[in-house]
Amino acid sequence: MNKELMEALDILEKEKEISKDTLFEAIENSLVTACKNHFGKADNVKVEINRETCDFLVYAEKEVVETRDDVEDDCLQIALEDAKEISTKASVGDIIHVEIKSKEFGRIATQNAKNVILQKIREEERSVIYNQYFEKEKDVMTGVVQRYVGRNISINLGKADAMLSESEQVKGEVFRPTERIKVYVLEVKNTPKGPRINVSRTHPELVKRLFEEEVTEIREGVVEIKSIAREAGSRTKIAVWSNNPNVDAVGACVGMNGARVNAIVEELRGEKIDIVTWDENPGNLIQNALSPAKIVAVFADPDDKTAKVVVPDYQLSLAIGKEGQNARLAARLTGYKIDIKSETQAKDAPGFRYEDYIDYDEDYEEEEYEEGSFDGEEL
Repeated sequence: MNKELMEALDILEKEKEISKDTLFEAIENSLVTACKNHFGKADNVKVEINRETCDFLVYAEKEVVETRDDVEDDCLQIALEDAKEISTKASVGDIIHVEIKSKEFGRIATQNAKNVILQKIREEERSVIYNQYFEKEKDVMTGVVQRYVGRNISINLGKADAMLSESEQVKGEVFRPTERIKVYVLEVKNTPKGPRINVSRTHPELVKRLFEEEVTEIREGVVEIKSIAREAGSRTKIAVWSNNPNVDAVGACVGMNGARVNAIVEELRGEKIDIVTWDENPGNLIQNALSPAKIVAVFADPDDKTAKVVVPDYQLSLAIGKEGQNARLAARLTGYKIDIKSETQAKDAPGFRYEDYIDYDEDYEEEEYEEGSFDGEEL
């Protein structure tokens, strides 16, 4: 039994996660290559390896001819008298197996055989790594910041490095080498030099995946994230829905004393997160999406995907948000083009009629933990 070879294969299978069958195939191909380099051809060469003992046999299939003078090609034919030394039953026209001693191979043939095995191992290693990370595509992974490559950042994900390009970085975020961060895997490409992995810190799905990791109810399917709108580094709005009437979707995402949402805010370096309740009624959904602003009335047109919203005069700036951010994110979250007017503006507008709007209870006040903005400091 070739114990050393067996131990080497066991180590490769464990460390590189390359199957033994693949390694045996590489060894077989390397021996055939060595024969080709040594004899000039190997069309009739066969290799048999015992998978249990690692013992191997290399032989050439040769046709038996009558005399040595009849041998036209030593690689393909053998004289009857020589064949009798291998098998006493040999006769002219038979095909017999002639063993080839691998120890007789020259240095160049041996080196080429070694290169074949190493090349196969490298290819399989790249393939294994690619498959592992391809399964993580569109998911979140934790990586270690290595260095800045120009304006891009190289991040180690374990067995492979990923590249966080400048366009996928959150403006203002600065990372130090050895710092651990979470990234969203955008794409995994297979290249001759190994997998090329592109990751992002700005993608809206990053926030969604972080909630899936943090909130048990989302992982179990009790709570669903119906929609998400994000301006990376500043603010995110997500709309959630509970399939169980006994489970508060927003409360589940916020967690006890805000523990769950605060963990995500910390990972996103203080990015504000608005968690609102999803509603099939577009009017209700738009009202929730514009939180924390109070709404007097709203009219939504499902066909044109437009909505007119009336807010109290003192709430207009809050509804629109700084540089229009609140209204912009609400529009992305709901898919509606939202036109916000104060009560004074609406009453002065031509053709304005309150009966065209869905009215809400003016005394309605949301609890801060239900529809609010969380910055990781206080609720």
